[in-house]
Amino acid sequence: MKFVWSLATVLALVYAGLCALMYFKQRDLIYYPQITRVDPAQTDFSMQREGLVLRGWTVNPGRAKAIVYFGGNGESIQDSRDEFARWFPGHSVYLVAYRGYGASDGQPDEKTLLADALAVFDRVQSQHPGQSVSVIGRSLGSGVAAYVASKRPVDRLVLVTPYDSLAEIGQAHYPWLPVRWLSTQRYESAAYLAGYKRPLLVVRADRDEIIPAESTARLIASLPQPPQVVTLPDTGHNGLNDKPEYGQSLSAFLQ
Repeated sequence: MKFVWSLATVLALVYAGLCALMYFKQRDLIYYPQITRVDPAQTDFSMQREGLVLRGWTVNPGRAKAIVYFGGNGESIQDSRDEFARWFPGHSVYLVAYRGYGASDGQPDEKTLLADALAVFDRVQSQHPGQSVSVIGRSLGSGVAAYVASKRPVDRLVLVTPYDSLAEIGQAHYPWLPVRWLSTQRYESAAYLAGYKRPLLVVRADRDEIIPAESTARLIASLPQPPQVVTLPDTGHNGLNDKPEYGQSLSAFLQ
């Protein structure tokens, strides 16, 4: 019996240690800015935010209407510039890297990323007075885009490989840990969009290995009105750009 209690104590301590590691290291597990870094000289858009500089790119500058794009985790958003130029010829498209990503200063964190996103939207809206501003969010960025749509007059919203809550995604990937309780980076997309009733397109990958299909289904079911849904067949989480249907669906919805 003494051995059993000792073993149970050791296992409990190990489990508590794993929980503590998950709690304190979760940002390192969520954000991968290091693989996206570029020289600031390569960008053509910048704005000041709380003593930092956010930098990015503008596609099709000078158009009346605008689109703001919030990319996925680890995505080099500048790589989509040529495609966006073709897909949205009537829009200026703004691709601004999150804090710590691309050439932007700082370190990523949910609270600051969401606040930055509102500031980016406001900046773009000020440069297109009286015109519509639409938003696209992909993967991690779908949570950012959902938040912006809950706080600003987004004309049309596109969510690509979205989720209901990042905490739920973490729980699905680590079912043996209490991720729902430990998570400080939550991105509660379903809650953000509880009152959203503007046009909304959801793009899903039917072989998404990162976002469980159940998470996207819960998001769709929670919306106050049914969105337009496009499911790309035989497509993984990072394979969307290889599918012509991806650009076609975005272009048709936003044009």
